[in-house]
Amino acid sequence: MSKAYIIEVQDRTAGIVAGNERGFTFFSSDRAFDRLDGRDFSSAREAERAARAMLGRKTSTHSLP
Repeated sequence: MSKAYIIEVQDRTAGIVAGNERGFTFFSSDRAFDRLDGRDFSSAREAERAARAMLGRKTSTHSLP
């Protein structure tokens, strides 16, 4: 049985994670998350946190005057 999950951040589909022998591999579906593409995580939750952190950094830098 394969394990795959959709990762959504702020109403955006960041990508999916697919379970494998190393944990979970992230596959980006939005350019904002391409830096995570192909990266392995120990859990789907860890991948979600990384995606949230990535978008948080982007939005915080754009909101500065």
